[in-house]
Amino acid sequence: MIAQLSVYPIGEGTSLGRFVRKGVAVIEKSGLTYEVGGMSTSVEVPDLDTLFALVKEIHAAHVAEGARRVVIDLKVDDRRDKKATITSKKKSVTSRT
Repeated sequence: MIAQLSVYPIGEGTSLGRFVRKGVAVIEKSGLTYEVGGMSTSVEVPDLDTLFALVKEIHAAHVAEGARRVVIDLKVDDRRDKKATITSKKKSVTSRT
């Protein structure tokens, strides 16, 4: 299962890097495979319970950093017909055959 998430506070100014770093640190600590992009982060998770626990922990990290309002954008690709990874998904749209 691959998830794309973007977690960010509102009303905390124009530079949100300190919040993003806190969220990325949570993902790093989880040991899950992930990739930070310019607007969101992709993460490979085994199931929804793991994903939702991760999102909850990222949310808590933002609140602990001082956020008073947090927005969470989440997309989930639960592919059941074959194993999918961040790398395989990227290759499927970038490789020339």
